[in-house]
Amino acid sequence: MPIENEIDEDQLGLIDRDLIESRRVKPKPGEELRVFGYGSLMWRPDFPYIDIVPASLHGYHRAFCIHSTHYRGTREKPGLVLGLDRGGMCHGRMFRVKPEHALEVADNLHAREMVTGVYEPRWLKFRLEDGRITTALAYVADRRHPQYAGKLELPEVARRIRGAIGKTGSNVEYLRNTVLHLEEMGIHECSLHRVLRQVEQGQ
Repeated sequence: MPIENEIDEDQLGLIDRDLIESRRVKPKPGEELRVFGYGSLMWRPDFPYIDIVPASLHGYHRAFCIHSTHYRGTREKPGLVLGLDRGGMCHGRMFRVKPEHALEVADNLHAREMVTGVYEPRWLKFRLEDGRITTALAYVADRRHPQYAGKLELPEVARRIRGAIGKTGSNVEYLRNTVLHLEEMGIHECSLHRVLRQVEQGQ
């Protein structure tokens, strides 16, 4: 698929500048911030939090549907990173952030996640282990954005991940870390496990 080499995330960042700023999250003063992690946020949050608990989201699923030429790939060899795409459900981890840290954490997340406008921050409803429903911030894939990769077949996902390296490391490392933390949550067989097997078999 030749379109993968036409994506320049730095240029998209400039094109998306107004869109990115319009999606800046501003927590309500005096309220704690709750953030849902389903990919690298699960194992590298890089912000202070009160606690972290398992949470599930209905109506979205975790998918390698985002082209990356910044963190886990380059313009010449794009990688794939996770996004929340429509349909199904997703198990992840919810972080609670103290009110006094909420604005700083929101700004840090904006800088980290909103390199381009491919993610749309949304306040969504999550179910906790004890059955309670709560609202948290999640970054959802914007299907209208050029970086949205759509639904790819498993062998194609593995091919793109294998060998892709970006500013924060290899795409394979990203995949392995995510699978490891899913297993820590008791999730031992999912589409990401199948992708990892395909990646390792091809090495």
